[in-house]
Amino acid sequence: MTVSHASRHRPASSPSSGSMWRATLSGFSANLVGIGLARFAYTPLLPAIVGAHWFTPSTAAYLSAANLAGYLAGAVLARPLAARVAAAPTLNAMMMLATVAFVACAYPLSFPWFFAWRVVSGAAGGVLMVLAATTVLPHVTPSRRGFAGGVIFMGVGAGIVASGTLVPLLLRQGLAQTWLGLGIVSLILTLIAWRGWPSETRPAATSHNQRRTHEIPGLRALYAEYGLNAVGLVPHMVFLVDFVARGLGQGLQAGAACWVLFGLGALAGPIVSGHLADRIGFGPALRVAFVIEAVAVALPVLGPSQTWLVLSSVVVGAFVPGIVVLVLGRVHELLVHHPAEHKTAWSVATTSFAILQAVAAYGMSYLFMSSGGGYRMLFALGATAIVLALAVDLIAAPSGGPRHGEATPHHHHHAEQDPCPTIIPVPTLVSHVEMHALTSPICMPSPSQATRASRSW
Repeated sequence: MTVSHASRHRPASSPSSGSMWRATLSGFSANLVGIGLARFAYTPLLPAIVGAHWFTPSTAAYLSAANLAGYLAGAVLARPLAARVAAAPTLNAMMMLATVAFVACAYPLSFPWFFAWRVVSGAAGGVLMVLAATTVLPHVTPSRRGFAGGVIFMGVGAGIVASGTLVPLLLRQGLAQTWLGLGIVSLILTLIAWRGWPSETRPAATSHNQRRTHEIPGLRALYAEYGLNAVGLVPHMVFLVDFVARGLGQGLQAGAACWVLFGLGALAGPIVSGHLADRIGFGPALRVAFVIEAVAVALPVLGPSQTWLVLSSVVVGAFVPGIVVLVLGRVHELLVHHPAEHKTAWSVATTSFAILQAVAAYGMSYLFMSSGGGYRMLFALGATAIVLALAVDLIAAPSGGPRHGEATPHHHHHAEQDPCPTIIPVPTLVSHVEMHALTSPICMPSPSQATRASRSW
């Protein structure tokens, strides 16, 4: 690392502990508003929207797709937006935009009106997921950066838990009142985050001599692994609640319980995954994760055992944000000698994950309908996709020695001083319950993307 590069990324001054954790709280609030509430809180509202005759079931399903389209657009536009506007005003504006979208959705004037505001909320969430952590984490001391990243991306898990608890309580007051209540919660979180962002100068221009990321060995394989992992997560994120409630005949309460367990797993996932990676390295930790995840995804195939369902819900829920921590750190390892390439690599990784996850969601919905309700087939396909991801990783690994670009003990101290890489957003999905059933008070969205900052080891 050259002196000019280091100075470009090092904070102007050493942040105090208070300002550091206030910034972390701002990042948590941004993720909770942008993806935790703006995306996940919509799912349990769908039955009420249809029941109140705001929209027909088929029309209401398109509103989930609107949020997904907006989310992907926001994730793509976040980088060019950050290059032109300072981070703090951008983040505050996106949180306020998500808040306004909640209020606007309390008044279903027409389908185009509602559709447009769902797109806006998705776009705001995409920008927040990309920029919030990358604004905060470079200002956190390296020894606490990992934990701070985990706290920031716990907002995703908090949103899942809220979708199973807060929204049903608000619905007792009425549908419009629920949207307004979510707007009030979002506004409070926005005010909490407003003055907590660290000051940041505009990013320096990128060097023209940077190496193209596709030329770095191992990255293409990692992109494929990450996309296959996204496919493997779809059965739980899209079909788990419906499988428990209707497939197993256990009812909506049991489905809601599994969804809350899924969210609790997502709260713990970033911390646990990061701790494992700190001990054995991101590459080995990623392989261990693939093995555990494949088994957990396949557990519902074994039978309707309550123990298997609970274990599967918690473990797979933990890997929704937890796998992002590991892949994020793996990219950092592969690009340890090319730190300026982190953002480009994450852009490709984000695209791979988001597109394959969305394609898998719709593809599995089609297979489900064609098979007459073959839930176990979908879980088997998900487990197979993760096994394929593990196989790609093992095949791509050269025999003996570290992979090209990987951090070695010799580079450990130096790499730890680098700023944490750009954080990849956790994509969102349209759930099977949203697309077809539209009857469950606690349905199953995506998600999305709780990540912990990685340190080269």
